[in-house]
Amino acid sequence: MKPRPPTMRAKRRYILARILPYRMAADQKQVYLSLIEAATSLFGDAAVGFAQPAVVFCEGGYAVVRCRRGTEKDIATALATVSAIADERAALRTVAVSGTIHALRRRMKPIRPLSGAGDVKFGETYFTVYRYPRQKVDLVEKGIKHQKSLFFTEVDLEER
Repeated sequence: MKPRPPTMRAKRRYILARILPYRMAADQKQVYLSLIEAATSLFGDAAVGFAQPAVVFCEGGYAVVRCRRGTEKDIATALATVSAIADERAALRTVAVSGTIHALRRRMKPIRPLSGAGDVKFGETYFTVYRYPRQKVDLVEKGIKHQKSLFFTEVDLEER
């Protein structure tokens, strides 16, 4: 059986979504189930069936979602309403929409620890410094899996 020519294929769009918090190890299937649940509650089964959303891959704090052309705004809206992935609090933020995965891969920026800073000590506690693209700097307590929020005043910044 010959494949369909490009003019007869259904047009697809790909949505690049950032997974927050950054260090969350999101499974592709769990992201898909969260997306389908959110989309179904917003638009109903018929609209979600027409959009045909699918998670193509999840890596490096990003997820790529495929859908039919014309429904990308609805799927992006559903991505914004996701509040949990696999019983862990999480958010999906739309970064870009494209017709190819290759164009979206160029928009993915790797998340890495801040070079040169390494570990920082505040009081009696050691923290690892993480810098995110166009975002804040997080300090994560060493030896503990959960983040501890630190807030600094101008006086604290002047002392350091």
